[in-house]
Amino acid sequence: MSYNFIKVKNEAGLITITLNKPPLNVITIPMLAELADAFAWTKQEPAKLILLNAEGKAFSAGVDVADHTPDKVNKMIETLDRLFINMYENEKPIVAAVHGLVLGGGYEVVMTCDMVVASEKARFGQPEIAVGVFPPTAVVWLPHLTRMPHVMEVVLSGEIFDAAKADKLGLVNAVLPADSFEAGVQKFLQKFMTMSPVVLACTKKAIKAGLNKGFVEGLKAIDNIYLNELMATADAKEGLAAFMEKRQPVWQGK
Repeated sequence: MSYNFIKVKNEAGLITITLNKPPLNVITIPMLAELADAFAWTKQEPAKLILLNAEGKAFSAGVDVADHTPDKVNKMIETLDRLFINMYENEKPIVAAVHGLVLGGGYEVVMTCDMVVASEKARFGQPEIAVGVFPPTAVVWLPHLTRMPHVMEVVLSGEIFDAAKADKLGLVNAVLPADSFEAGVQKFLQKFMTMSPVVLACTKKAIKAGLNKGFVEGLKAIDNIYLNELMATADAKEGLAAFMEKRQPVWQGK
């Protein structure tokens, strides 16, 4: 597939999707459509992990304000939702690497990833309130990611905050030195790249299956995945056998 505003590659089991509209990666409806299509494509592409990153000095300054106007807003929200659903339903773990400013809809894209690593120079924010609107997806995600008083502060104040505060609020997995950010991201990814892709996918599915459920209901849903999906895979059998035989597992990806 060819794209005008993003770059996509799959190398050694890692799919990388790069926002490629520097310097600020302001997101337009056509760019959202490309991202939605790319994440749909990744669902069937053989890989272990997806990395979302960006060219330029900012990860993304957000969705173009011109696309929020009454004549465009329905199409914008429809395309945003298609992107977010394709990301949420993706079996592969998605990691965002944020190296600079990320605001508004750009930050909502980052929130929809499963993990976030940030440069010490990264800055985050949902400034929509200042232009008379609110961020729908952030309103969904933030209560799952941090405590409600912090949700209210982030969304109602529109404050732009640094990576240290994002870490304090539990919104990032790691804050990395700016001068070795790319190397730090690769080191973070390697923790997952040694795992079986099918086991990663089953485990992510199980984590999501327990969300918003009571303990018993969630446990039953997760047990079903464990017994009827995970244990039916060759890689689960291989992993257990390799441990007992004191050797490294050889994953088949199935």
